[in-house]
Amino acid sequence: MADILLIVGLSGAGRSQAADDLEDLGWFVVDNMPIALVDKVVELAENGEGDLQLALVLGTPSNQTNAIDVVANLREAGHRVRILYLDASTSELVKRYGATRRKHPLSSAQVSVEEAILKERSMLELVKGSADLVIDTSSLNVHQLKSQIHDLFAPVGGKDVMQLTVESFGYKHGIPLDVDLVLDVRFLPNPHWDDNLRPLSGLDQQVSDFVLQQPLAIEFIDKIDALFGMLIPAYRAEGKSYLTVAIGCTGGRHRSVAIAEEIGKKFVQFGHHPRVIHRDIAR
Repeated sequence: MADILLIVGLSGAGRSQAADDLEDLGWFVVDNMPIALVDKVVELAENGEGDLQLALVLGTPSNQTNAIDVVANLREAGHRVRILYLDASTSELVKRYGATRRKHPLSSAQVSVEEAILKERSMLELVKGSADLVIDTSSLNVHQLKSQIHDLFAPVGGKDVMQLTVESFGYKHGIPLDVDLVLDVRFLPNPHWDDNLRPLSGLDQQVSDFVLQQPLAIEFIDKIDALFGMLIPAYRAEGKSYLTVAIGCTGGRHRSVAIAEEIGKKFVQFGHHPRVIHRDIAR
């Protein structure tokens, strides 16, 4: 059976770039794929030798709206199928279209680029809701997107392993958009108020010790162990391919970083291989 990834999302959000990055990883990629031909392409791919990783970039918004039904049919046939949705803010997409002078597929003499983007966003709302993974490229350059695609889709030894990400962040910089669970650790004592610890981060041993040795932190980590011991098998049983857990404190530099690192270590002990990233550590 094939490993199939449908790449959907807003025009200008990076679908073709993601496809190029997947091709570099050894995936067989078909760009601007008509939805009506997906079943036929998969059928032809099955006649090849060995396991095939197939990435199909669905084209126009009207073409993408039927993706949910196609996914259901392919999964019924026994294939592993995932949907990757590329998103970006309206203001960023307007800027990109202005810079490239390309025409948005839904724009016209009567419809501005911004109006076309908003219409497309509305058309794809259900598709986005059904996606296994959403990547917001608003603040990503091509190299950062390539890095994310590599981390998510490069071979890790087993095709059925759910990919886990633990991300620290600061509430004052906004909650990450593309996460599944958000945990707030602002209840813990803040190293920021210690003059010796303020210049450091949660990656430094002094800050890590300060945070993790708090009785509340010890109890919190213990309860997180029990929570994810229940959730991860349940998510996997439901076919979830990705799980992103965001850990937030005020600035995203001390408490959330230390807790995210500790949770990442716990996942490793459970036999998982999580990505641990710190969005706001340098702010």
